[in-house]
Amino acid sequence: MSLKKIIDCIRKGNNFLITSHTSPEGDALGSELAFYLMLKKLGKNAWVVNEDPVPDVYGFLPAKDVIKKFDHNAQSIKFDIFVALDCSDLKRTGEVYRLNTKNAKIVNIDHHISNINFGTINWVEPYVSSASEMIYSLYKAMRIPFDSQIALLLYVGMLTDTGSFRYSNTRSPTHLAAAELLKYDIDVVQVYRNTYENIPLEDIRLLNKILPNMKVAFDGKVAWFQVDKKLLREHIDASFDLSEHLLSFARSIKGIEVVLVFKENFDAENEVRINFRSQGKVDVNKVASYFGGGGHKTASGATVHGKINNVRRQVLAKVKATLK
Repeated sequence: MSLKKIIDCIRKGNNFLITSHTSPEGDALGSELAFYLMLKKLGKNAWVVNEDPVPDVYGFLPAKDVIKKFDHNAQSIKFDIFVALDCSDLKRTGEVYRLNTKNAKIVNIDHHISNINFGTINWVEPYVSSASEMIYSLYKAMRIPFDSQIALLLYVGMLTDTGSFRYSNTRSPTHLAAAELLKYDIDVVQVYRNTYENIPLEDIRLLNKILPNMKVAFDGKVAWFQVDKKLLREHIDASFDLSEHLLSFARSIKGIEVVLVFKENFDAENEVRINFRSQGKVDVNKVASYFGGGGHKTASGATVHGKINNVRRQVLAKVKATLK
């Protein structure tokens, strides 16, 4: 069983490098930080390295300061276990996957149906709500006690990946896990405000530029946004990761089946990050997989090389074909 192999690997390993996907959100951050704190409880050496910094909205997360942004210094970290959380493909970690893993075991812990089992050890549960719920189960299996910090991290991960327990990936075990975590004095009102009602003013100004340019196509079934570098440069103090706000807004529009956000990578040339969301009739995982990405039936992502207008046309053509 994969979980048993993971536990055995943790007990025998000594030096762990932990990472997650680019543009990390609540589940990526919650699961990797909870995994880090678990290793520290066990007396292990551990480092957390991500390609992108922690978004401002998650500044309230405990232990967030242990996360290091990937740079040349990461090359000097000596590790024997490479842990990728919430990643369907190793390349979803961005440049982090280029670290020398030749002599390391790769541990793949994920809940995406598109996962390609890239690890030496793979624990993939497509029907679990989140990577954070999986780490909750890992704590239980290893009989490691929770504390207020760990409980908060796992709760935030489950909260965000289930859309505040509204999405179809919310199951009975998810609620049971959340119920146990709430015993550790989580202020659910404050967590919700920190996560969803804490948008900086500069981000609102940027949203005010993007929202009027929303496009609707294919008989009102598809909505999309395009965010280019020029706009990002004009709002240099914004968080740059407003995709969830855009996606949530457009999903609430009557008749919309699919929402897409096309965003130029601010730090790279001719690279476009795409977020896909579906109400359920369209499997956006299949569309994202066609472009080298993946995720879930109703929520996926991809990074595509090319000019943003060309990428947008190609992706929309594929979405149109999927609607037929």
